[in-house]
Amino acid sequence: MADRKENPEAESRRILDRVAKESSADGASFVGRGVDRLKGHLNADDVDQADSIEVWGTRVGRAIGFLITLAILAWLLFYILGG
Repeated sequence: MADRKENPEAESRRILDRVAKESSADGASFVGRGVDRLKGHLNADDVDQADSIEVWGTRVGRAIGFLITLAILAWLLFYILGG
């Protein structure tokens, strides 16, 4: 701890280096990266692309799950707001 008080420039550089490492290479924000991950998940990017039935089945299943999640969240919001 005494090290940090004696050399604030080194501490600042360390913090800036950490921020640079944690940010993405293209400079996308946290929300942008989350949207990209969601898009990839719903597009079934993680399944075998050679098997078209698996790809479309996964896409349909994930889309239905996403819509059910949105419906539950909407219901919860209406319930909490007393509507």
